[in-house]
Parts: sequence; C-alpha cells; structure tokens
Amino acid sequence: DLEAKFIIQMEKSKTTITNLKIPEGGTGDSGRERTKTFTYDFSFYSADPKSPNYVSQEMIFKTLGTDVVKSAFEGYNACVFAYGQTGSGKSYTMMGNSGDSGLIPRICEGLFSQINETTRWDEASFRTEVSYLEIYNERVRDLLRRKSSKTFNLRVREHPKEGPYVEDLSKHLVQNYGDVEELMDAGNINRTTAATGMNDVSSRSHAIFTIKFTQAKFDSEMPCETVSKIHLVDLAGSERADATGATGVRLKEGGNINKSLVTLGNVISALADLSQDAANPLVKKKQVFVPYRDSVLTWLLKDSLGGNSKTIMIATISPADVNYGETLSTLRYANRAKNIINKPTINEDANVKLIRELRAEIARLKTLLAQGNQIALLDSPTALSMEEKLQQNEARVQELTKEWTNKWNETQNILKEQTLALRKEGIGVVLDSELPHLIGIDDDLLSTGIILYHLKEGQTYVGREDASTEQDIVLHGLDLESEHCIFENVGGTVTLIPLSGSQCSVNGVQIMEATHLNQGAVILLGRTNMFRFNHPKEAAKLREKRKSGLLSSFSLSMTDLSKSCENLSAVMLYNPGLEFERQQREELEKLESKRKLIEEMEEKQKSDKAELERMQQEVETQRKETEIVQLQIRKQEESLKRRSFHIESKLKDLLAEKEKFEEERLREQQEIELQKKRQEEESFLRVQEELQRLQELNNNEKAEKLQIFQELERLKREKDEQYAKLEVEKRRLQEQEQE
Repeated sequence: DLEAKFIIQMEKSKTTITNLKIPEGGTGDSGRERTKTFTYDFSFYSADPKSPNYVSQEMIFKTLGTDVVKSAFEGYNACVFAYGQTGSGKSYTMMGNSGDSGLIPRICEGLFSQINETTRWDEASFRTEVSYLEIYNERVRDLLRRKSSKTFNLRVREHPKEGPYVEDLSKHLVQNYGDVEELMDAGNINRTTAATGMNDVSSRSHAIFTIKFTQAKFDSEMPCETVSKIHLVDLAGSERADATGATGVRLKEGGNINKSLVTLGNVISALADLSQDAANPLVKKKQVFVPYRDSVLTWLLKDSLGGNSKTIMIATISPADVNYGETLSTLRYANRAKNIINKPTINEDANVKLIRELRAEIARLKTLLAQGNQIALLDSPTALSMEEKLQQNEARVQELTKEWTNKWNETQNILKEQTLALRKEGIGVVLDSELPHLIGIDDDLLSTGIILYHLKEGQTYVGREDASTEQDIVLHGLDLESEHCIFENVGGTVTLIPLSGSQCSVNGVQIMEATHLNQGAVILLGRTNMFRFNHPKEAAKLREKRKSGLLSSFSLSMTDLSKSCENLSAVMLYNPGLEFERQQREELEKLESKRKLIEEMEEKQKSDKAELERMQQEVETQRKETEIVQLQIRKQEESLKRRSFHIESKLKDLLAEKEKFEEERLREQQEIELQKKRQEEESFLRVQEELQRLQELNNNEKAEKLQIFQELERLKREKDEQYAKLEVEKRRLQEQEQE
C-alpha cells in the first residue's frame, strides 16, 4: 500500500540495511554510509515465503523456544520478548494467528509435551500455573479475571527476595496444553487492540503471559525441587503520530506506549554500559543508574533484564524504505542488548537446599567419626557430641524429606482430581471428590438424580442464565437474583459472599455479609435451591478429632431433609439437634477465630518487622538513588553550562561574522555605485566628445564648401576674363585680317 522499496538483506547471522537516499558509491551528510551491517545471534528472514532463506514460525520455535523449555526444566527463569515498531510483526511472532501459532503457544505446548514424556516414566511430579496481564496506559490489568473493580489498576509491589510482583493477580492451575490454550484465548479476547493508520489490529498495551513451573523428583535418593518462571511478553509497538494518524484516545495510548518503550531502551542502554564496564576491569568504573521504575513494564521485567533469568530479545523490523529510521533504531537497540550480561541461577526450594546441606554435613561427620575410630577417640566427649549431632542431622533430614514428600503427594492428589471418582462399598456406590463441593437437595420427591457442583480455586459465580456476565453455576427458582452470590475458595477456605439484595441462608440463619462455610453446612439460595456443603479435607480432620475424643458428633442428619419442601425451612429453623450443633459450631469457630487472631497477630508482627526492614532498605535504596540522581543532575547542569557557554561564544562569532559580512556587502555596494557613476560620466564625456567631433566635422565641411564655391567663383571670373581676352584677341585678329 505504501509503494515502498525493500531495504533489508539477511545472510546467516548478519542483517544489512540500505539508505536509498544516499547514492551508490557515495556518502551522505556527515559521512553517513549507504549500508549498515549488524551481526546478531540469529537473523530470521520472514518477508517472502517463496524465498529460500524464509524462516517459518516452527523454525523460530526450534531455534529459540526449545531453549526456553530446556531452561525451565533445568530450574532457570526465562523470558522472551519482541521489540519493534508498530506493524512489524511482534504479536504475530509471539502469539501467531489461527493457522500459524507463535512462540508463546508453541513454548506452552512444548512444555506440556515434555511434562507428559517425563511423567510417562514416573521420573518427576509437576505443578504448573499461569497468569496473564496487560499494561495499558501504565496501569496493570488482569486479563484472566472477571470484570470487576479489581480488574484494572492492580498495584505493583516488590518483594525483598522474590522481586517485583502484581498484587491480587489471579493465578490459574493448568493440567495440560488445552487448559493453557483456553486461558490464553480468553485473555486475548480481553486484550486492548485498535485500528491505526499502520495496523488494523494494533496492540494498544503490553501483555505478559507468565508460567510458574514447579517440578519435584528424587535424584539419588535426594529430593530435588525447582521453581521456574517463564515470562512471555508481547510488547505494543513504538509509533509516530503522523504515521499512524492517531488522535484523542489513540494519541494518549501511543504516548504511554512510547514512554514505556523509551524507558525500556534506556534500561537496555544502561545495562549494556554496566556490562561493558564489568568486562573491562582496567577501565575506571562509572556510576550508572538503571531506571527500572520509570515504567511499569521495566519494573515488572526487572529480573529478566540484567537479573536472574535467561532472556531472549527478538527485534522485529519493517523491510520498507519508508520505515528506515524506526528500523535502524530497532537494530541499534538490539545491537546494544547483546552486551547485557544476566546472572541466571537455578531456583531451588529452601527446604531441599537445607536437606542437601544437612546430608553433606552428615557425610562430613561420618568421615570425622571414621577418623576418630582410627585414633581411638570414640569415647571422647568430642566423638560423642559428633555422634549426637550426626543423629540429629539424620533425624532432621528424614523429617524434612517426609514433609516434602507428603506436600508433593498432596499436591499431586489435588492436581489429579479432575472429575468425580466412583468407589463401590458393599452394595452401595460412594462418590469421592477431593475438592470442596455442593450437593443439591432437590425438593421434587420424584427426582432421582444427584446434582453436584465443584467449587474451584478462586471465585465461583452463582446466578441465573440471563445475567449480564456468564455464571459458573446457573440456577432457577423463586427469589433468585440474576447475580446471586459468590463462593470464594482461597487456600482451602470457602466463603459464601451474598450479593446485594439476594437471599442467602446458612444453617437456617440468613446472612448479609461474607460467611465462612464449615463441613456439612446447609445452604439455601433464594427459596427453593438448597445444598449441602462438603469439604473433604475438613471432614477428614473432623473424623480424626472425633476418633481422638476431641469432637462429639458434628455430622448433619440427612433424615429430616427428605421431607417435602414445605417442611424444609421448619427443619432448618426449629430442629433442636441442628440448633445444638450450630451452637457447638459457633463455640468451635470462636476458639478457632481466637487462635487465628493470635496467629494473625504474630504473623502481622513478623510482617510488620519484615515490612519495616523492607522500608528501611527502600529508604536506603531511594537515598542512594537520590544521590545518584543529584549527581546526574549536577553533571547535567555542568554539561548545560558548558553547552550554554559554547552556544554563546558560537553566537558571538556568528554575530561578528554577520557584521563583517554586512560591512563587506556595504563596501561592495558602494564600489559598485562608484563604478557605475564613473561609467556613466565616462559615457557622457564620450558622447560629448563625439558630438563635438561631429560638429567640427560639420564646420570643416561648411568651410570646404565655401572654399569650393569661392574657387568656382574665381575660376568663373578667370573664365570670363579669358573669354574677354579671347574676344579682344579675336577682334584684333579680325582687324588685322581686314587690314
């Protein structure tokens, strides 16, 4: 559409850009070259599918994506992001389209393919959770959360050890690539895009798809657990307002996009300077400030840029000559990014690390004891203390290993619970489920089915099918609101949250605010929808307490609940056994709440202390940053003063040159006027002389004419005289003849 010319050539790892404004064999202003060549780790040509050098999405994944999957399995953090102007193919490279998947879906698919291959041989256990966010106008938005007040403007925090994170960002457990694909599609639908003058589906936000990948296994009877974070980033493109035709909201979006990308470029430049200084120990180190916090994007990617991560930067460029400036800028930034040195480390669980250290200590103590036996020091106090320490360490290792194994076994049991399991017990069939769930108590005496709803991790929405947003559990009945209530399952604790105007009852007591649910609670939603709440883990704990005599009978009798609908409310409100049980539960809840309050106070004290330490560290960091900024400001002021002095002196020189030029121009003008005047005078004199000469010639001609007339008169007189003489002589001769 732009009728542009091709200016990019690629050969192996080299990329060459040509400036068509400079003629072949020549140089431009300031000695600019016509062609510039950059060398990278890889150069992928994707402009023409018919070209022999064409690189497909699959080839890019095999070259780059497989390394990301390998790093995740080795326990390293990884990051992939695409950088370039709008319309250059960043979203296509990272996400792809319906017919040709990009890096993000291919990496996820490769990760689960490797998981399936590993679990087939029972080599390890895995836990995978994902999150998906976008940064729109410098505000963080959760792309996988239902639309609510918390969807936009999530806060970015920084943990002293784990680094920056997004508060209240939803995390979703996934079991296979299908789960990831479903979440990815849902997030992409919610992502902000718009049409601009350069791209019909331009990304108006930066998107970060994060995979937290945990794996556990036994290696030589040693527990091993690693946690890897994979950040897959699809950046919005840098753009010029005149090229995209952006106005209003699009112009504001473009400004925020360019701000974060400029900050990203500044971070890359600063990190490249730091890496170059570190590579040259003889060069004097200079203070370099890395502006991570100048934008939300660079703050969240702090670890990926110069930190604990294996990071891949893909520079996407346009081959059109009309985009020469943006393409050259992208190539230069990519060339700078090559100099950044990250410091990736294997992320190992603290308990596993402690087990390994204890085992090393056990081996050392056994060696010392063996040496003690050789020199007959076994009965000495030193040897006895070493034996005690050895036994303590071995017991500690066994305890930690058992705790770690139990934790992973429990995790795997939860992850494997995808559907209900049917278990035969005598002549009956038992429904087993590890997840908290609701069992419907149908008021229809002719109903023979069982209704069971799982309460997933996070929030489960309940309402009618005509609700404005899709409900997880759709019900019908009297006094049931379109959006009735929410069941919130956080860390195994389930809370019922009634929405405004809805009728919700727990054990016959109508509730108006969020209420914690215990095993066996009877829940009434509206007038006709009754459920029993089952919490398998809590029930197992209650059974253990009942066996130990700490708990009397806390099970709800289902006998009375088989009565007709007219008697259900009466049973709930006036059943004395149920009332007694409710009182017992309240007492137990009070004790539990007091215990939790004490734990929360202790935890709060610890967190306050940690927060104080963190704030002190932040204050110290900010003080250092302030000093660095002040130093930079002073340097900039000095630089501005020098530049100002240089500009003033240059201005004076220019003014002097101007005055000199004016004087020369005036002098030349005067000389020209004088010369013109002399020429006019000389011309006037020549004309006068010529007129005088002509007048003299005229006078001479008149004198000559007069002289001629006089000579003619004289000759006439002489003629007349001669004629008279001849007449006289004739008469004389005649007289003589006569005589």
